[in-house]
Amino acid sequence: MTRVLVLNSGSSSLRYRLFDSSEVLAKGLVQRIGEAGGDAADHAAALRKLMDELDLSGLAAVGHRVVHGGDRFTASTIADDEVLAAIEELIPLAPLHNPAALTGLRVARELLPDVPQVAVFDTAFHSTIPPEGAFWAIDRELAGKWGLRRYGFHGTSHAYVSRETARLLGRPAAETNVITLHLGNGASATAVRGGASVATSMGLTPLPGLVMGTRSGDIDPSLIFHLHRVAGLSLDEIEDVLTRRSGLLGLAGDNDLRAVQERYLAGDPEATLAFDVYCRRIREYTGSYLAVLGRVDAITFTGGVGENSRLVRAHTLAGLEPLGIAVDPERNERNATIISPDGSPVAVCVVPTEEELEIASEARKAIGSEG
Repeated sequence: MTRVLVLNSGSSSLRYRLFDSSEVLAKGLVQRIGEAGGDAADHAAALRKLMDELDLSGLAAVGHRVVHGGDRFTASTIADDEVLAAIEELIPLAPLHNPAALTGLRVARELLPDVPQVAVFDTAFHSTIPPEGAFWAIDRELAGKWGLRRYGFHGTSHAYVSRETARLLGRPAAETNVITLHLGNGASATAVRGGASVATSMGLTPLPGLVMGTRSGDIDPSLIFHLHRVAGLSLDEIEDVLTRRSGLLGLAGDNDLRAVQERYLAGDPEATLAFDVYCRRIREYTGSYLAVLGRVDAITFTGGVGENSRLVRAHTLAGLEPLGIAVDPERNERNATIISPDGSPVAVCVVPTEEELEIASEARKAIGSEG
C-alpha cells in the first residue's frame, strides 16, 4: 500500500493531502478553525469531517506534521502513547502548533485505529547541526535542565528543497552543498552540507533569524529587559510585540510582502525601510552560511515569497557577484528554475517546496515502506 494521508495542522487551520505514491488524490484546507464563521468548531471536528468525506480505503499511514520534537525526536516516529505524551510535554516550546498536532494524532488514532499514525517533526532535519552551531554560550546546567538550544524549523521544506536542488544540478545530494531560503510569512535559512543541516536561522522557537510577516527575527536580547524595565511592559506583552506586532507589520504596518513591495516601488519610506531590512537580513545569513559551508554549489529560494518575488531574489543577492553569486535579470523575471547566468560558480535556483509530499515520504519510511 502506498496511500498516505498527510495532516498539516496550524493553530487555526488544517491542510490535508491524500497521496498515492506522489500522486495527489485529494487535497484541501480547513480555515479559521475555532473562529466565528470558520470552517469548523475545533480541530477535532475538522478532522472528523474530512475523514468522513475522504475515501481512505487502502491507507498505509497518516503523516502528521509536528512542529517541535525537542532533542528527543531526530527522525519521524510512529505515534504511540509514549510519543504523544512526549509531544505534549513539548507544548511550552510550540504552544500554538503542538496542541493542534496532538489533536490530529489523537482523533486519527481514534477514527483509524488500524492505520499507523506517524509524527513527522519540523525539527528533526536539523538534529545534524553540530554542537558548536546548536548551543549558545549560556550556563550549561540551566541550558541542560530546560532544553535550551537551537532546534530549527521548516525542516521538511529544507530537506525536500535541498534534495531537489541537487537533482536539478545533476549531482548526488550527499555531494552537494546548498543554502536554502524558505521565505513566506514565516521564514528561515539553512546551510545543508551533503544532505544534512549544519546551520539554521530559527532557534529554540520559530521567532529568531530572518525578518518575517509579524515576527521580529534576530534582536538584541537586552531589548526584552529594556522594554520590561523602562517601558513597563509585561513578559506576555513583550512576547506579543515580538511575535505578532513586529517584522514587516512592525516596520511597515503590513505583514503581506506583496503589499510592502507595491509601496516600496511607489517610494513609500516605511515600506522601503521594511523591504531593505528584510532583504539585508537574508543577505547576512547567506553570507554567514557561505563561511560555514566553505564551498556552496547553490542558493535556493522557496516558499511563497521565495518562489514568487523576483524583487526579493534580485535585491537579496545584489552585490555578491565577487563571490560567484549572480542573478540573471531575464531568467529571474520569467521565474526560471535556475536564475543564475550560465557558468556561474554558484547556481541560484527557485524550487517550489512540497512539504506534504516530504511528510508522506517520511511516513512511509517510518512504517518501513518506500513505495
